[in-house]
Parts: sequence; C-alpha cells; structure tokens
Amino acid sequence: MTTDVDTAPAEGPVDDPGSKGLKSGALGFISTTVVGVASTAPAYSLAATLGFVVAAIGGLQAPLIAVIAFVPMLLASYAYKGMNTADPDCGTTFTWGTRTFGPRTGWLGGWGIVAADILVMASLAQIAGQYVFLLFNTSSIGGNANSSWVLLVGVLWIVAMTAICYVGIEISANFQKVLLGIEVVMLLVLSVVALVKVGSGHAPVGHLTPSLAWFDPFKIPSFKSFMVGFTLMLFIYWGWDTAVSVNEETEDRANTPGRAAVTSTLVLLVTYALVILATQSYAGIGTTGIGLGNTANQGDVLSVLGSSIFGSSGVGSVLSHLLLLMVLSSAAASTQTTILPTARTTLSMAVFKAFPDRFGKVHKRFLTPTFSTVVMGAVSIALYVSMNYLSSGGAVIGDSVSAIGVWIAFYYGLTCWSCFWYYRASLGESAKTLWLRGILPLVGGAILWFAMVWTLIYYWSPGNSYTTFKLPFSPRWDMGGVFVLDSGTIVLGVVLMFVWQGLRPAYFRGETLNRDTPTRVPQDIGTPVGLFGVEPFDEE
Repeated sequence: MTTDVDTAPAEGPVDDPGSKGLKSGALGFISTTVVGVASTAPAYSLAATLGFVVAAIGGLQAPLIAVIAFVPMLLASYAYKGMNTADPDCGTTFTWGTRTFGPRTGWLGGWGIVAADILVMASLAQIAGQYVFLLFNTSSIGGNANSSWVLLVGVLWIVAMTAICYVGIEISANFQKVLLGIEVVMLLVLSVVALVKVGSGHAPVGHLTPSLAWFDPFKIPSFKSFMVGFTLMLFIYWGWDTAVSVNEETEDRANTPGRAAVTSTLVLLVTYALVILATQSYAGIGTTGIGLGNTANQGDVLSVLGSSIFGSSGVGSVLSHLLLLMVLSSAAASTQTTILPTARTTLSMAVFKAFPDRFGKVHKRFLTPTFSTVVMGAVSIALYVSMNYLSSGGAVIGDSVSAIGVWIAFYYGLTCWSCFWYYRASLGESAKTLWLRGILPLVGGAILWFAMVWTLIYYWSPGNSYTTFKLPFSPRWDMGGVFVLDSGTIVLGVVLMFVWQGLRPAYFRGETLNRDTPTRVPQDIGTPVGLFGVEPFDEE
C-alpha cells in the first residue's frame, strides 16, 4: 500500500525550491482552460441561480446583469494573471496576500477560498442528488428536496468526486473534458431549439421576443434589485480561478494558468449570454408554469425548461434526459473542481506552516494532496447534512448560493488589491503594465469589495434570506440565514487564525513566507536557506 510523504518534494524538480511534490507539467493550456470553465459549472450555475436572479430584478434585465457581472470577473482574471507570473504558487490568494499585505491578510485570503468552496458543496450535492433520480424518471424522489434518498445520494456524490481528485490531476482533467463536452453541446442545443421555437411561433404562451431593451440599465427597478441580481450573477462566473490553483501542475506554470483564466472568463460570457437570452425568450418571466419568475422552479429552472423545449416523446425524450445528464455532469465537474483548489490552498498553507503539517501530505504515486483532499470531502459532507436538517433541502441551495457571494468578492477582490500593490513601483514602465497590473485590478477590487460590504448589510435582514435564525442570548435579534452563514464563517476563520498563531507563530512572524524571500518549501523554520540549496539566502 502506498503511503503519504511530507511536503518535501517526492518527485518534483530538484532545482525548483517551490515544488511541493505535485505532478508538474501534467496540464497544457487546453486542459487548464477546460478545468477553469468546468469549475464554474455553467449548467449547474444557471439551474441553481437564474430563477433567483429573475425574481430579484423583477424584470427582463437578466442578460444585462450577466454582462455587467462579467466585468469584475475579467478584471480579476488579469490580477490573477499578473500575480501568477510573479509567483506561480498553488496557494494563490493566500500566498500573494501574504507577500503583499502580510501574514494575517494572506491567511484570511486562504480561509476565504476554503469557506467559499465548503459552502457551495451543499448546493452542489443537493442538485446532484435530485438529478440522479430525475434522470431515471423517479421525479417523486428527485422533485422532493427534503428526501432522505436525495441526501444520501448527495453524500455519496461528494465521496465519489473526492476519490477522483485523490487519484490524480490528469484523471481529473480528462474527466472534466468529457463532462464539459456534454455540457457545452447540450447548452448550445437547448438555446438553438428554444430560439427556433420562439422565431417560428411554436413557443408556449408567455414567451417573449428578444429585445435590445433587455440590455437597458435604466429599466432595472431599483439599485437594490440590481445589486441582488449582480451578486448572484457573480456566483455563476465563480470558479475559473481553479485554472490558476493548479499552476504547479501546469506546463509553463508562470504563464499558462493566467492565460487560461482570462480565456475561461471570455468563454463563460458567451455561454451565459446565449443561454439566458434563449431561455428568457422561450419561457418569459411569468410567475406560473415554466416562467422564470415561478418561485416553485427557482432552485432548478433547466429541468422544467428541458421537458418543455424538447418535448417528452421520441427524440425529445432523449434530449430531455441528455439535458438532465448535462446538469448532473455539470454538478459533478463543479464538485470535483471545488475540491481541487481548496486542497491545494490548504496544501500551500501547510507547506508554509500556516496550517497543520498533515495538510501538506502528498501521495507518492498519485502526487496529489491526500489529507487536504479527504478533509475537504469530509467537512463538505458534514456541512451538507447539517444544513439539510437545520433548514430544508430547498433552502440549502438559496441561502448557500447567496452566502458564497461575500467570500467570492472577498478573495477575488484581495487578489486584485494584491496585484495593484505588488506591482505599484513598476506601473510606470509601460501603458500595458499600468492597465493590466494597475488600473484594471484596482477597479476590479473596488467593485468586488463594494459588493461584499453591500451583501453583508443586505442579508442581515431575515426577510432577505430563505431561512432565519434568532440569537440564543440577549439581544434576541432575528438574522437572515445568509448573514449567519457568512458571519459564522468569518468569526470561525478569525478564531482559527489566532489559535494557530498562538500554537505555531513562525508563519505569522514572516519566517516562512514574506515579500522578500523566494518561493520555497521551508525545511528549517526561521533558518535562511539557499535559493537552490547552494548559497545561503541573505534576508537583508
């Protein structure tokens, strides 16, 4: 039986002081881009979010909101590209935040990645659990979000995806190519058939003709409606940063991951704009039937639309089932690629002694972070089961998706600030540097952090969440479930940070990772080491 090894590289390049034992050069540009796009799970994200967005804005501007939400994501992708060029470390925001703003900021950046990924696993598992039963025509179970069978399948789903991540990055990437292929083809077919039916007059009552007015920002009812829809739309783009999280396993790791991240955001924009335009045209935004405003369908609009667009007999039945398989494969892809970046973030944190050493274990044969991967799966299962019983299956999706927005905005925004500040002294070298590493990241960070603060304030009100909680002590405040999830994970992160600082202060004293030292796997904490193990590094 193979065993784990410590973070000292087992098979990494001997001249690479930053190697953590992961399989370098395993992914090319195409594979990395596939991982980035698949991580956002376009089909799952649309199924779980589009209905909530339409309800939030109360109008026809969902296509516009999708385009606007793309802007900070594109700006953030340039920040990731710039920081990855400077320091291609799998810890991403954790490593870059530490180098730029210090240990505590970097630690909280790493925690932001962990918190967001764990929160989303509940809704991913829920969607997967329901779609397994819908795929096999057992809608009596799949349509019941509170079913214990759905919960069981959701748990088994997390176990299966964790196992795939455990056995190797190449297997994971190849699996992603198959899943993403099914997903993109079916989204394209769905959109084309829907638009053809609208154009030929075969769409159901309530359908709409596409109009430029859908892109008129002045038709959004209020700033509050815009912000709720905007923060929800951030979720459907979230995940492309996985392309950068696997940088230590990518060919030309200083450049390929950044290019893949930017490319991923552009692919997502085209995909989302087409699908949202087509589905809104076909279904309309009514509150009954297949209308996107029907609250009964908010947690999953695609399964309802699929049976209407494709029909239920012959070829239509086959296409409807392929659509169900698409959303299921999308949830599979996202479950898998949610585990990937979290395991690599905690691996990097462990390497630099910001997390327990066990999280730095790498498998000798598979060259994957073993303990980090297993713990990610186990914690996700625990949170999913807890949320399912404390609220209800349906509320899991709504509140967890909304809560993720705060953490997405936080750590994407922190990367934007890090890029601007890290390169501040060189921004005058050229106009390209000024824009790509200065102005664009700065604007992206400002937009994202404004959204983060606004979201926290908005979801304090219990009326803005699907679940509510009351403080068990005085003052007996009622708080929204989204605010409780966000504030709870914030408090937990801060407490864990100070506890670890008390137990293992080396990282927090800047002895293992700081702005001036090269990326390296520290062998002796606090002791200067040679850049390539030859000459002692001068900390002065």
